[in-house]
Amino acid sequence: MTKYITTPIYYVNDIPHIGHAYTTILCDMFKKYQILKGNECILLTGTDEHGQKIENSAKLKNIDIKAYADEISSTFRSLWDSFDIAYDYYVRTTDDYHSVGVKRAFEIMFEKGDIYKGYYEGNYCISCETFFTKRQLVDELHCPDCGKRTSPLKEESYFFRLSKYEDRLLEWYKENPNVILPLHKKNEVIKFIENGLSDLSITRSTFKWGIEIPSCVNDEKHIIYVWLDALLSYITPLGFGNDKPNRMEIFSDATHFVGKDILRFHAIYWPVFLMSLELPLPKHIFVHGWWIRDGIKMSKSIGNVINPKDVAEAYGTDIMRYFLIREVPFGQDGDFNQKALIERSNAELSDSLGNLLNRLLGMSEKYFNLKIKSSNFSYLQNEINEVEKIIDSLDFYMENMTPNRYLEELWKIFNIANISITKYAPWEMMKHNKSDEVASLLVFIANILAKGALMLYPIIPNASSKLMNALGITKDDFTNLITKNNLLTSFALEKIPPLFPKIESPKMQDNVLKNLPTNTQNITKDLKEEVNIKQFEKLDIRVGRVIEAKNVENSTKLLVLKIDFGNLGVRQIVSGIAKFYKIELLENTLVCAIINLKPSKILGVLSEGMILSASSEDGKLTLISPKDEAEVGSKVS
Repeated sequence: MTKYITTPIYYVNDIPHIGHAYTTILCDMFKKYQILKGNECILLTGTDEHGQKIENSAKLKNIDIKAYADEISSTFRSLWDSFDIAYDYYVRTTDDYHSVGVKRAFEIMFEKGDIYKGYYEGNYCISCETFFTKRQLVDELHCPDCGKRTSPLKEESYFFRLSKYEDRLLEWYKENPNVILPLHKKNEVIKFIENGLSDLSITRSTFKWGIEIPSCVNDEKHIIYVWLDALLSYITPLGFGNDKPNRMEIFSDATHFVGKDILRFHAIYWPVFLMSLELPLPKHIFVHGWWIRDGIKMSKSIGNVINPKDVAEAYGTDIMRYFLIREVPFGQDGDFNQKALIERSNAELSDSLGNLLNRLLGMSEKYFNLKIKSSNFSYLQNEINEVEKIIDSLDFYMENMTPNRYLEELWKIFNIANISITKYAPWEMMKHNKSDEVASLLVFIANILAKGALMLYPIIPNASSKLMNALGITKDDFTNLITKNNLLTSFALEKIPPLFPKIESPKMQDNVLKNLPTNTQNITKDLKEEVNIKQFEKLDIRVGRVIEAKNVENSTKLLVLKIDFGNLGVRQIVSGIAKFYKIELLENTLVCAIINLKPSKILGVLSEGMILSASSEDGKLTLISPKDEAEVGSKVS
């Protein structure tokens, strides 16, 4: 049976970060492992391109929405290609075949009576594209998933009868105890279901960037909810509801990898949608944690987001892959730390693995001209038994998605090899004419490295392939060396450069890790005169909300804005941003402004402050806009 693995399809509101890379690398790892075992395996990834956030982002940048989605989607695809991710399908929710399949799914659900028309009144989170009830909100205002401020909204909507499937969903989890891993995540989902499921709003009418609902409903003002649209991307590339080749049979062995923040969509909405469509349910939903920095979730607004391309260019994809998979137990949050990455690379990849290969090659060249042969391992039987036991345990850890434990156990065989060299001291044995025993030891060490290279291939494929070449083996040796746990009796070795040279100092500056400019050499000449903290504190910078924007007469670049600063009242500020922002899109935008500047007139219009913006080298201005949860009138310090 063909195994089917999916990443989430990534939302195109920004470029890929290290969290996206982590999920994708895990999926690539799992696929490579399955193929080693002889299983046919298909991997899907792609981008989620509809919704209000995308529409707003494109309009604010004055870019065509589809062109904006094209640009970001190509960034994701190019990154996965540069990382040699072995995906088979790359789906985009703007693909025509996907739209056809989504409409067909809607028709089936509607004809079945699972969709009905009504009104929704509640709080809506634009960031998550999700409605929440009052009991779900934090402090009756903030989104329980992303923490951002929600907005009260009442609109006509079509609903999916989620509540109809509550009992069937709970029964499915009871019958499939390991469908969600780690197990504590499944318990969270069950608790949420047991509190009662409300019917789900699955259309929107307040914006247009999405898939129109099909003609069976005959209601042009509605588009399909982005999460119904997005989740169906797991099956539309397989031919569901469209003219693509039908490969829906492989979905019966589907494994979804998701971050913990989108678990509810995949563990509640998605299985219920599949039940309604009378399709197989996924075999596994593997749920990982977030990557954070210094205890804080990565966020572009904070400036602590890490670009995986920068890490790969500095250290190589193998070291990045190894660190991400080894550093944190699957399901837990991980703190990305350059110091920890260097320490793991030096201690484990360089010292333990790389140095072991160097020792083998060095002794084999010195004593046997790189050709070693022996079939007598009697004095090494205890070590052989230990290695065999460890190799036999690894499949459980990979199949149950504990890859950090998989690596922890795997490294024990390299330790056995290094300890054996010290214990048996082949250089001493050669002094006593025991070349047969030395040959046996070196062939044993080569077997350990061969087994290790095969088991490491899903994690660090490039270095593993080099190691296999040095040993004269291929991935086709998996059955003999791993499945059957046999030992090879001869090796024709080849010297290669060090797999993992020691990293003597950090290769990434802090400004790169924080996505700041890398060309720092000439920055100081552009800086203005230094100020002390007391001088800075004289500035009163506040958060305000734009309530009105108009053009300034006889000016092509000036706008006059009325801005609400809460208890500080409404102020009028003139700003030169007319070329970069459309008036109708500025309303309700949060801005930062200096409000204790002496009032002045600009082209005869009173200005009572200064809005803060960033200026690029080409003169483009971008407003400094805080997160939605920032309170109007709050002070910036």
